[in-house]
Amino acid sequence: MQVIEREKIRIVDRSASDGAAIHGFVSAGFEAVADAFAENFTRRNELGGACCIYVQGEKVVDLWGGIRNRATREPWEEDTMVVVYSTTKGLSAMTLALANSRGWLDYDERVCTYWPEFAQHGKNRITVRQLLAHQAGLFAINEKVDRSTVADLDQLAIVLARQTPEWEPGSRQAYHAISLGFYEGELLRRVDPRHRSLGQFFHDEIAAPLGEDFYIRLPDSLPDSRLAVPDAGSPFGVLFRLPLPVMLASLNPRSPIFRAIVVNPGSSVVLDKERVYARNLEVPSGGGVGTARAIAHAYSEFATDGRTLGLRQETLRALRAPAIPSTHGFYDEALKGEMKYSLGFTKSCPNWSFGHEGAFGAPGSGGSLGFADPQTGLAYAYVTNRMRGVTADPRDLALRNALPLDLR
Repeated sequence: MQVIEREKIRIVDRSASDGAAIHGFVSAGFEAVADAFAENFTRRNELGGACCIYVQGEKVVDLWGGIRNRATREPWEEDTMVVVYSTTKGLSAMTLALANSRGWLDYDERVCTYWPEFAQHGKNRITVRQLLAHQAGLFAINEKVDRSTVADLDQLAIVLARQTPEWEPGSRQAYHAISLGFYEGELLRRVDPRHRSLGQFFHDEIAAPLGEDFYIRLPDSLPDSRLAVPDAGSPFGVLFRLPLPVMLASLNPRSPIFRAIVVNPGSSVVLDKERVYARNLEVPSGGGVGTARAIAHAYSEFATDGRTLGLRQETLRALRAPAIPSTHGFYDEALKGEMKYSLGFTKSCPNWSFGHEGAFGAPGSGGSLGFADPQTGLAYAYVTNRMRGVTADPRDLALRNALPLDLR
C-alpha cells in the first residue's frame, strides 16, 4: 500500500468561543476541516470537542479544543477523553470481528450454539447476524437491571437468557440501544478461550496493540482531570430536537425507544456524580470513553488491511457487505424510520448517510460519530461534550462536508 506523505500545517492557539483555544494540525488539502472545526465554536455552539481523520493509514487531521468542563472552564486538552454513548457500539463490534477472524465466532451460527442458556423462551433460532442487526426483538430488558446487575456479569447473563423476544426474531427491526452490548459481551465471554469480558478483551486485543486512549471499562486509576464533563442542557431541549414521531414515542413508557433507552438500566447508568463516569462498569453499547484520535485510529485498521490486528480479509469483506433487511425491511420500530445495521455496526442510509458504499461505523447520542470507509481508506471520528445532536449533528456534518471531494 502506498502512503503519500503530506505537509502538516500547524494550528496553534486559534481563537474559539469564550477565549478557548483550538490546537492540533491538518495536512495540506484538509485546511477546510480546520476552518469548519473553528466555526463549530463560533457558529454552531460547540463547547469542547475533537476531530481526527486517517487516510490510508496516515493521520491527516488531529484537532481538539474548547472547554472540557463548563463549570470550571478548564480547557479541552490533547488527551481529554469523553463518553461517546452509542459510538461505542462500533468499538464493541470490532471485538466480535476479531473473534470472527480468529475462527471463534461464525456470524451465521445460532447464538445458542455458543451460549446454550440463550435458547430459552423462543430464542433458539436467533443467529449472531440477526442479533447484531437489531432483529432479535430483544431491545428491552423486562426485569429490573441496575448498576449492581451490570457489574455482575454472571447475574446479568442469567437475566439476559431469561428474556423473551418481542416478536418473531428476524421479522422486524428495533434499535437495541443498551441491551445489544450486554448480549455481545456475554457472547464474547463464551467464545473467548480466556473468557474475558468485552471491555477487557477490547483493552487487551485492540486498545493496547494500537496504543488507543479508549475504554469500555473505565479504570479507577484514570484521573478525573482527563475527562470531559457532558453538558446535556435541558432535558426538554433534547426532547424537542428529536423528530416528532421519536419525540412522542420517547414520552410513552410502553414504546420500544423508551424501554430500550430509559429503563433497565437506562443510558444514564454510565454517569457518576463523583467521578464523571462510572468506573469498572461495562456498557458496551453506550459507555465507551475515549478520544477522537483513538476511535479514528481503530477504524483506520478496519478501513485498510487490518494487518496489525490480524484481521482476515474474509472478515473485512463481511463488514463491507450490504446490510440484510428483516422480513419487514429496514424500518426501525424504535427510531421510527429506516436504519441499516450489520454485524454490530451502522451502515449508511438516507436517514444517516456517511462515507461510500461499504462504509460502516456508529453514531452516538450527543453528536459523536466514528466510521471506516474502505473504498477510500478513510477513518473518521468526531467527539464532543456538548450533547446536542440526536440525528445527524450539524457540527459533524460541517466537518465531513469540509473533506476533499474524493473522500466525501
